[in-house]
Amino acid sequence: MQTALLYSSPPTKHKFFVAEESLKIADMDTATFTDTGRGCFGVNIADFLHRPLFPELYMRICVKKLAALNPPHCQLRFVFYHAEAQTKFLLQPIEPDTCVSLIKQCRTFRSLQSVHTSMLKSHLQLNLYFSTNLIAQYASLGSMSHAYTLFSTFQSNDVFLWNVMIQGFVDNGLYYPSMLLYSQMRELGIQPDNFTFPFVLKACGCVKDVKFGVIVHGNVMEFGYVSDVYVGNSLISMYGKCERLDTSRLVFDKMPQKNIVSWSSMIGAYAQNGHYEEGVSLFSQMLGEGIRPNRAVILNVMACVNRGNEADYICRVVIDNGLDFDRSVQNAAMVMYARCGRIDIARRFFDGILEKDLVSWASMIEAYAQADLPLEALKLFKQMILQRILLDSVTLLSVVCACSNLASFQHARCVHGIITRRFYKNQIALETSLIDLYVKCGSLVYARKYFDKMQERNIVSWSTLISGYGIHGNGREALYLFDQMKASIKPDHVAFLSVLSACSRGGLIVEGWECFNSMSRDFQVTPRPEHYACMVDLLGRAGRLNEARDFIERMPTRPDAGVWGALLGACRIHGNVELAEVAARYLFELDANNPGRYVLLSNIYSSTGKRNDSDRVRALMKRRGVRKIAGHTIIEIENKVYTFVAGDQSNPQTNLIYTELEKMINRIREVGYVPDLNFVLHDVEEEMKEKMLNVHSEKLAIVFGLLNTRPDSIIRIKKNLRVCGDCHTATKFISKVTEREIIVRDAHRFHHFKEGACSCGDYW
Repeated sequence: MQTALLYSSPPTKHKFFVAEESLKIADMDTATFTDTGRGCFGVNIADFLHRPLFPELYMRICVKKLAALNPPHCQLRFVFYHAEAQTKFLLQPIEPDTCVSLIKQCRTFRSLQSVHTSMLKSHLQLNLYFSTNLIAQYASLGSMSHAYTLFSTFQSNDVFLWNVMIQGFVDNGLYYPSMLLYSQMRELGIQPDNFTFPFVLKACGCVKDVKFGVIVHGNVMEFGYVSDVYVGNSLISMYGKCERLDTSRLVFDKMPQKNIVSWSSMIGAYAQNGHYEEGVSLFSQMLGEGIRPNRAVILNVMACVNRGNEADYICRVVIDNGLDFDRSVQNAAMVMYARCGRIDIARRFFDGILEKDLVSWASMIEAYAQADLPLEALKLFKQMILQRILLDSVTLLSVVCACSNLASFQHARCVHGIITRRFYKNQIALETSLIDLYVKCGSLVYARKYFDKMQERNIVSWSTLISGYGIHGNGREALYLFDQMKASIKPDHVAFLSVLSACSRGGLIVEGWECFNSMSRDFQVTPRPEHYACMVDLLGRAGRLNEARDFIERMPTRPDAGVWGALLGACRIHGNVELAEVAARYLFELDANNPGRYVLLSNIYSSTGKRNDSDRVRALMKRRGVRKIAGHTIIEIENKVYTFVAGDQSNPQTNLIYTELEKMINRIREVGYVPDLNFVLHDVEEEMKEKMLNVHSEKLAIVFGLLNTRPDSIIRIKKNLRVCGDCHTATKFISKVTEREIIVRDAHRFHHFKEGACSCGDYW
């Protein structure tokens, strides 16, 4: 049984100090003390139950209890041996020469409070040096309220004290208070030094307040710290996080002296802003100057790598510098190779890690999810659970991402159950990802239920559900939700993108214009290229192609590929070849490696009878080495996923599927289905065209679902490309003759087919 030993010692005054956290104890008058010999007495820990007492009161009770056992006016040293911690109680005055040491030894808030109490009794709190250390320790333990209260008692212009307080705020993620404190510091005329600026600049970067950052940069120049390498590194990082990459590079180039952190910060800034080639190039320049990379540089440059040869080059550098056994580097290498399309090498890295940590598992699951291999990600997740690896929210986010790619409602329910059982409550990122998961699995009902249950919502939560209503074709509900959000949260560019997309998909032109105009007028949100692309899509879908073209010409910035792509898509809907050629000309320059642009223009030519022009575009694709993405459709039945391609013969039920498909085509013909041969892009006979239409992957997956599911269940399929127009028409008729609900998720939106109609209203 655990006991507390009471040590008798020579007489002294009854001053006492508690160096560690006090125990929760019951009535000490009932505690049993035992003589252990040599002037020592033990007390049963079982007597200390659940009522907390202040250390001083606790000591008084102990002294009173031991009065009959020990000589009066003695010093008592209590040493508690507890299962979790050794707790020491010292009845002695705190000495100045041990004060700082005792402060730094405190690992709990309560123990630090005890030291603070003893300092008050010894009046050591009046010493600025001791109190500064006390403030720093409160901050390190996360108690910024106590740190600031103590800081406020000093009317000091000591820059070190202010630096400690500013650092405490930043280290605890309280960025705005740190910036406010810096402003107060300047108002009081206290001159910042080279230790002040890195903390304040870090705060500016974390909240992306570039305006305040520019003011601080001005102070850096004013007080002559431009040449300080640590301040320069902080400026590079701050401007990088604020998306001011040119300024970040300017600071880097003007630094008279650079260290490894300078290079790492600049490469990291390139990675954060999507300038990956520049990041890799700067890394090569660094090596050329004979600078040996460290782990931080390697991790930053790995985030910039998108090609297999670059990944191999970085790995050679890693090996040459002895970093190949660093687990963080190995984890990053997995993600890097997966991003480069080399998931096999990524898995080899994973298998080669002898002691896999949580990040290793999460990184490999994320790599599979990003490589669009959701089944492999879920398989690895099951292995992780079987090995009893402790899950965290980051891992679960990757798993949710994999389920989203799979669009598996069954897997979504399973993952939701795991999250619920693990008590991951009030984690907004994870809760929001579940909403997104249900949206992508075709269940707005579950998404809305989970959204309504959230105790706290942020702008991402609202935007996710608004976007969900949009991609499911419910633009009115998206607008209603957007109005609700505006009553409590100011919309940002993501929220506006969600609602504009919903308006575009729903044909809500007036409402879309009002939302777009309110961005800068009412909310000071500057429209980005993606918002302009939504407006072009909105106008184009509605057939207002000339108005869309005029809108593009009036844009204050140069139209990007998204804008011209929206116009090209509208031209496909309305068969406008002339305007399609204009949009395609820009796209072939801005987005030359995107096969969808070529295929879309080729299809427009084919549908309007311009076969030679269609062949010319296909030939251009071939010359440029651009390959068309193969279309496929997946369906999940009883937790197993089946994949179909056009004319698929690989399924064990192939003969039954084709027999039933022929019967189904005949049935829907009887109720009005007429094949749309414009969606056959090959120059073949009419009869062959119809046969090619009938074996599209969407139709095969739907028939397979009809054969293998209950008559009252919903059929859910996912197409990796835009759903075929003829298949869209056929599915409406199938839902009518079979009286089944069919949900189709394609690359752009959801289609809910029921009783011969689609939720999109044929507006897609």
